[in-house]
Amino acid sequence: MTKKRRILPTTEKRNRASETIDQLSTQQIVDLINAEDALVPAAVARQRRQIARAIDMIVERLRKGGRLFYVGAGTSGRLGVLDASECPPTFGVAPSLVQGIIAGGRRSLVRSIEGAEDYPEDGAESVKKRVRTGDVVVGLAACGMTPFVHGALKQAKRIGAATIFVTCAPEAVRHIPAEVIINPIVGPEVVTGSTRMKAGTATKLVLNMLTTGAMIRLGKVYGNLMVDLKATNEKLRDRSLRIVMETTNLSRSRAARLLARAQGRVKPAIVMHFRKTDLAGAVQILDECDQFLRKAIGETS
Repeated sequence: MTKKRRILPTTEKRNRASETIDQLSTQQIVDLINAEDALVPAAVARQRRQIARAIDMIVERLRKGGRLFYVGAGTSGRLGVLDASECPPTFGVAPSLVQGIIAGGRRSLVRSIEGAEDYPEDGAESVKKRVRTGDVVVGLAACGMTPFVHGALKQAKRIGAATIFVTCAPEAVRHIPAEVIINPIVGPEVVTGSTRMKAGTATKLVLNMLTTGAMIRLGKVYGNLMVDLKATNEKLRDRSLRIVMETTNLSRSRAARLLARAQGRVKPAIVMHFRKTDLAGAVQILDECDQFLRKAIGETS
């Protein structure tokens, strides 16, 4: 009986361009890594339709009260947790709306726990504990075959959650249990198998688009301004003030007074200015306009 040959994923193959990298000068090393990194945006661009489809899927679920979960191990898992953690301050959403699940738990965020990814039952259990039917689960695995992630996705499908998968390994695509597969092919890494490099960069770019695109479609952005941000530090308080100034053409002092009357909330402050109402009135108008600021202030385009 012929033994089936194991297919080596692209993420584990040797990169011919970097086979003698240990003999190069510092400047040559930098130039080579930079040249390889330059391949990443084009690889992500080739997945534009799949990314757009994934965003629409996420928006549909979030509008109905669902949540978004990233599930991954190692670098992929950390990137998921990172993207999730940035959503509350940037878009003013509850921390529960976008969540990251990483193999090995919180300890894996600061220390590599490589064996944690080998157990599909652990991935399935993490989904059982946290995910509901109306949610979206995005599996993240550079090599495409991480057991923890596959276990999580299979369980998500069982309960009726929407499923998306992000991987840089084309060889794994036919084995992935997901409705939408995003597969930026960035090629072998400069250091063989070190998927924190190009694969990590590609994953970060995709995640940026998934959450940013979804939040824009949900009315969290006006123009290119983050009008739902939470001003939790001095930098963000200053940004809030500048957004109000930018959108209302008020002076800094008048914008500050308006923002104070709005209890520091940028979007209601802008509605208060244009609709000549108080905070309660602005909140009601925004609710009636599904939180879309452009509609709330009467702009037609």
